[in-house]
Amino acid sequence: MKLTRAKLESLVEDLVKRTIEPCRTAMADAGLKMSDVSEVILVGGQTRMPRVQAAVTEFFGKEPRKDVNPDEAVAIGAAVQGGVLAGTVKDVLLLDVTPLSLGIETLGGVFTKLIEKNTTVPTKAAQTFSTAEDNQTAVTVHVLQGEREQARFNKSLAKFDLSGIESAPRGMPQVEVSFDIDANGILHVSAKDKKTGKEQKVEIKAGSGLSDDEIQRMVSDAEANREEDKKFHELVGARNQADALIHSTRSAIKEHGGKVPPEQIGQIESALAELETAMKGDDKAQIEAKTNALAQVAQSLAAVASGGDAGGAAAGPGAAPQDDVVDAEFTEVKNEPKS
Repeated sequence: MKLTRAKLESLVEDLVKRTIEPCRTAMADAGLKMSDVSEVILVGGQTRMPRVQAAVTEFFGKEPRKDVNPDEAVAIGAAVQGGVLAGTVKDVLLLDVTPLSLGIETLGGVFTKLIEKNTTVPTKAAQTFSTAEDNQTAVTVHVLQGEREQARFNKSLAKFDLSGIESAPRGMPQVEVSFDIDANGILHVSAKDKKTGKEQKVEIKAGSGLSDDEIQRMVSDAEANREEDKKFHELVGARNQADALIHSTRSAIKEHGGKVPPEQIGQIESALAELETAMKGDDKAQIEAKTNALAQVAQSLAAVASGGDAGGAAAGPGAAPQDDVVDAEFTEVKNEPKS
């Protein structure tokens, strides 16, 4: 059987392309341009292949160095790492990083990142979230790993409930979610209600993650769907803002509606109905337009609710957030009774 170089190169072309993609990702993650790279060193025996060297030259725009033995480079690197792990080599620092972002699912199916991809391990991060419903006494913490804005496209690592939260209006309880990755790569996630001190924790072993191929696929998938995810995030943001305005307006009607003329209440109810209808669709511009319309007609109600100040209750989405509470909310635990 005769195998020409051209035939061999055609057979391995897909593999060569796959080796270039991690280079592109590494450059993007480092925030570097090709002009910032001074030298390209080939490591590994297969880099002797002319097609591989040509692909490297095409990508980086410069010839790779060929004065380093690619096999010896691998062996020396493995020996140095072994020495570091054994404690005999002390003048070299090897840093591990998170291959993908880590976070939780929040209101609207959004993936909210707490630890970004390529963060050096060990590391810690915490954010404060709140509830999505009035009198919500429990929340579900869904821990995810990935790069997509839409939670459903990322890998689920764990899910647990924090119960015992005191009944309060939505947005009032403060639940601090903490992520802690130790030196062994074990992820510790905790959720704590700041008022009651109630806390739940989960530990995720380092080996429960993804293979290198799966990680690369997820990074590429996120890049390919960047625009779609951006639109999704903006749509969810518009819906959440509209929902907050609807909630604050209905609360103001319940408490102060008797102080506003019936015809104005009728206009507000009509605007509420139109906004609720718009929220069922996927037209972001329509949702925003109906949100603005409701905010306009509810100004009189807002003025009454705030004792004459037109920037009161009905302007909920424009109000400043409490302390450092993140503008994202947990969904309510299923089967949890509502009042």
